[in-house]
Order: sequence, then C-alpha cells, then structure tokens
Amino acid sequence: MADEISFLPLGAIIQSFKVGGTNIVQGFPTQELYAEHNSPHFGATIGRVANRISDAKIDSINGGKSYTFAANNGPNTLHGGNVGWGKRIWKGPNPVGLRKIPGVEGELQGGETVEFVLTSEDGDEGFPGEVIVKVFYTAGKVVENGKEITVLGQEYDAELVGGAEETVVNITNHSYFNLSGGPSIEGTVVQLCTDSYLPLSEWGIPTTGPTAYSKVATTTPFTLGAEGPDFDDCFIVDPSSSPSSVPIDTRTLPLTKLVSAHHPESKIHLDVLSTEPAFQFYTGKWIDVPAVGGAPARGPRSGFCVEPSRFVNAINVDDWKSQMLLKKGEKYGARIVYKAWKE
Repeated sequence: MADEISFLPLGAIIQSFKVGGTNIVQGFPTQELYAEHNSPHFGATIGRVANRISDAKIDSINGGKSYTFAANNGPNTLHGGNVGWGKRIWKGPNPVGLRKIPGVEGELQGGETVEFVLTSEDGDEGFPGEVIVKVFYTAGKVVENGKEITVLGQEYDAELVGGAEETVVNITNHSYFNLSGGPSIEGTVVQLCTDSYLPLSEWGIPTTGPTAYSKVATTTPFTLGAEGPDFDDCFIVDPSSSPSSVPIDTRTLPLTKLVSAHHPESKIHLDVLSTEPAFQFYTGKWIDVPAVGGAPARGPRSGFCVEPSRFVNAINVDDWKSQMLLKKGEKYGARIVYKAWKE
C-alpha cells in the first residue's frame, strides 16, 4: 500500500491517499515544504486539543487551576497552539504488523499497520501533564458489491503519564479531500449523517447546544459549488444522547458513517467513518497556499475536511467537559476510517 498511501513524521501527516491513480488528499511533495507552507494543516494529526478553546484558557482542572495558552485564532486557541502536535516531529512510521480494522465489513486484504509516537511534555504549549500519544494507521482493501475499496484506519491512543492528575485531549486528522482531480471541490456531491450542529460565535465557539442546521438539507445529497454552500461547522452525530455520556475512549463504540462524498466526473467516492460524537465539516474557505516544489497553488475550496472529534470547546462547558478531560490512569482513544473507491 506504500505506493497508494504515505505518511510523514512531521505531524504524523497523511501525505497521500491515491484512488485510481488520483491523490485525493491535499499536500506537498516533501516534509520541508509542509514545515514552510502548511498553514491549512493539510493531513496533520491535530492535538493536544483540536479545534478551538475559548479565550485561550481552561478555567478549572487539577483542583481548580486555570491554564492559559497562545491566542492564535482571534481570542481563542486553535489546534493546540502555535506548535501543536501537527507541527511536531513524531517517531515513526514504525511497522507493527498486520491488523484488522474493527467495524469494516468484508475480509481486509493487507492490513499493514504503522505506528507514530509523540511525547508531549508537561507544559507543552501551556497544557498540563506529560502525555504519550500514539497514532496507528492500518491500510488495506476490501471488496464490497464487486467494488475494490481502499481503506485507511486511524487509531488514537493517549495516556497522561506524569506532571498532573488531569489534562485535556482532543485529537483529529486534518486531511483536505479533493475528489475531482482538479483545482476545486466544485461539483462534489456530499451527504452528512446528521442535521444537528453547534451554532457558533463569530470566532467559532459554540453558543448553545445541538441545534437543527437550516442552511442546507445536509442529510440528503447536496452539491458543493464554486463558492457555496460554505461550511465550517461542528456537526453532532447523535443529538438525542447526553454529551456527558461520551467516554474518554470511544474506540469500542461502533463506527458511524459521518460523510459520504463523490464526484460525478472523476467517479471517485469517499466515506468517512468514526467512533467520535462530532465532526467539523469545513469546505476550505481559508486555504491559501502558493505553488511550491512542483505542487500547484491551492486556494479557497481546493479541499474539504471531515474532522471527527469531541464537541468544540468541551473542556469549558460543564456538561461536555468529560469528553476531553483525561485523568491519570485512563486512556484517551478514538478511531477514524477512510474508505475510497473509483467506479
């Protein structure tokens, strides 16, 4: 699978995911170019806390202590701060043998698995406690209804090993998908599993609990145009369940298909599945990458993101806080699966 799916030690980045010869994730030819130009976080593993923390601080953990971080997105902290996990060099990829991907139907051909490991020090970007985090990538193929489907499983495992009794963790992957084979996601047909989302403030912080999304009928197929519809929203998989019931380790929960997408001209299809309770759906409005290293310039709507995670800013909302509050002796865990094929 190495010729179809590749990774980098920087950010445990997914550099390529090829379907029918087309790389469906945005990226750069070399790790050095990611270090210089990856302002959109193409393919990166995001932590210690993915998405936003309101007012760049946590009000009360570890017995009432507050912690402040870099405000790198208006008044808020975004994607772990100035040098989040997506900008760190991880140890890996280390081969760890063949594995299955739980919840993926059919016989997985391949299953080659690699591991990336990062030690996030106590005080890393202001966060309390030393965390050892692992990412496992498992690649293979399955046959469904006569179609050969390329599958990439992702598993996150994080443990607080010292320096504090509690910390905060929320990990995702920030791949930008482009199924068109062209410069834009225009023409991509998308369907979400839910029409429930978290209304956001101007700076991307939820202002209330799960609410019905009304701008687009998201649970039936809709087409992404050249300029709209524009999304940068956190969708909630099951609004009927209590946010406080989400375990810190979701790996044993069933996979839910969050998003299905395909492009009618390229005939490329993508499903994103996860065990997580929420996902950010983003249509790439702010992408601004120059042409470098033989890769073309990438502008707005050159890719879309599906970022499975916990609720945005959960650590500062009492009823959501347990979703990302990692205590010593526990493990944070989550799984994401990409399935892609060409007609």
